[in-house]
Amino acid sequence: MDLYSFPPIALLLDGAYWLVSRLQEFVTPFAGEASAALALVILTVLIRTALIPVGRSQVKAEISRKRLAPMIAELQKKYKNRETLQRKTMELYQREGTSPLAGCLPLLLQIPVLSAIYGLFIKPTIHDRPNELLQATLGGLPLSHNLPTLLGGGDAWPRILIYVALLGFMIVIAELQRRYLAPPQAPTPTPPTPAPGAPAMPDLGGLMKAMRWMPYLTVVIAASVPLAAGIYLALTSTWTLAERLILRRVLGARAEREASGPAAVSA
Repeated sequence: MDLYSFPPIALLLDGAYWLVSRLQEFVTPFAGEASAALALVILTVLIRTALIPVGRSQVKAEISRKRLAPMIAELQKKYKNRETLQRKTMELYQREGTSPLAGCLPLLLQIPVLSAIYGLFIKPTIHDRPNELLQATLGGLPLSHNLPTLLGGGDAWPRILIYVALLGFMIVIAELQRRYLAPPQAPTPTPPTPAPGAPAMPDLGGLMKAMRWMPYLTVVIAASVPLAAGIYLALTSTWTLAERLILRRVLGARAEREASGPAAVSA
């Protein structure tokens, strides 16, 4: 089944194509050959601006998990039975109005958006009309090309410098995300002893370690998708880094004031 025949994705693709085409027409007089790329930049900014409330909820969930970490550590010391520990941990999350998976929504929302951006530069027709964006270029490199296609064409130089610059920039952003956005590496607690016949609580230590390196997966993806999608990934990664750092500072300071009591809030 063609992903783009799925009604929600098809609708999103049609809307993205219409908007990018109109933006390209608007910026062509002063952007020239780079008009399609600039239109994609504007589209990305509009998308991420619309997702700011979702990013805010993600940071709030992160702050809640950080606040609950000492309580969870106490539960791990108190309850050695995995089943009991799991139940008490979930009860704690429920009392605090959050969950271990809170804040995952932004990642899920990115999937259909990225699918639409990807489709803009691989679909020969969109809404039964020729896809004119397939002719768009940046520095002489078609936005519909990916790195393997460029290398296989035999004329990669000097156009490959565009990819070198893009991927180099994304590596820097990925490292900054790993350092400042990834969950801290916490010591692995001693596993509690499960009761006979009780299901074992899954060990998430390995998953948390792997998640610290997830930003680099974006770099790998950018090297294999069309240049247009790579530009989108670079922009959205940069936006995520800046947004998360700003919201952490703002919402974290607010949470500290609220935790200090009414007097601190009123002050």
